[in-house]
Amino acid sequence: MRLRVALLFNLRSNAPKIPGAPADIWADLDSEQTVEALAQALRQGGHEVIPLEGDIELYDTLREIRPDIAFNICEGHQGDSREAQVPAILEMLGIPYTGSKVLTLALTLDKAMCKRVLVAEGLPTPPFQVFARPDEPLDANLCFPLFVKPTREGTGMGITRDSIVHDEDALRQQVARIVATYHQPALVEGFVDGREFTVGMLGNEELHVLPILEVDFSPCPPEEAGIYTLRVKTELYDLPRYLCPAPLEEAVARELRDLAVAAFRVTSCLDMARVDFRLDRQGRPWILELNPLPGLTPGISDLVMIAEADGMNHTELVNAILNEALSRYGLR
Repeated sequence: MRLRVALLFNLRSNAPKIPGAPADIWADLDSEQTVEALAQALRQGGHEVIPLEGDIELYDTLREIRPDIAFNICEGHQGDSREAQVPAILEMLGIPYTGSKVLTLALTLDKAMCKRVLVAEGLPTPPFQVFARPDEPLDANLCFPLFVKPTREGTGMGITRDSIVHDEDALRQQVARIVATYHQPALVEGFVDGREFTVGMLGNEELHVLPILEVDFSPCPPEEAGIYTLRVKTELYDLPRYLCPAPLEEAVARELRDLAVAAFRVTSCLDMARVDFRLDRQGRPWILELNPLPGLTPGISDLVMIAEADGMNHTELVNAILNEALSRYGLR
């Protein structure tokens, strides 16, 4: 069935200029190459593609063209729940779209709120505290080393080797940097010093868990501290070793898959998602983050690499996501 698909995105090159903004403010926006790859994949799926920037003119444009469905990868430009803004517009207009809905995208962008839901559901996530100011008392239940990051950012934004803090002076300095630079609270959580994994999923009622990916940071420069810093994610993405399927005992792999599915369900994800984990020194898994709007850049994005390990190329992955949404809306 040939459909008119509105491909909705936010390009780095089109992002607004904000005086005094940090250099990495638009790190999670997409490139022209990514958008063109997605458009080509949808065309190969037999559809007409209408590329549209997710800016303030989008509402009027969508009202005029009335696509059959939207393929949404918009990250948004401003606001605490910016990833949820385009889906809210689509729901207001009654236009079907791929991916999770408004509440899920607002929840998961706020890492602290998402962790509160995970804790309430009994899912393991490192203990944490939110700092609105650097001079707030440290929770006595938190033990160093700790990890400091912005509460509502992705793509490694604000993450450097100094994000790992080993004493209170370093903690205060990092919290002050995050609050001043990103104009939002800092999330401080227990640092899990162990192997890192990500689990990708496709589907809805029937959920397909893709092969587990391990990210080995040992080939990266030591100044990156063995973590997904902004520099590793954006400049040195070809240095880590990506092992998929990850070399894991089946019992551990099963636990990671089960936890990923549980996180997908309790946050009401749709069509696709990715859950990031670390194993501690005792082999216990901890959920770091949940991403219902994962990157889809060929050859770079984790979900794309995971799908390839499952025998699914980029075109097949993109159309699988579209088909999941079509099924939800009864359009297939």
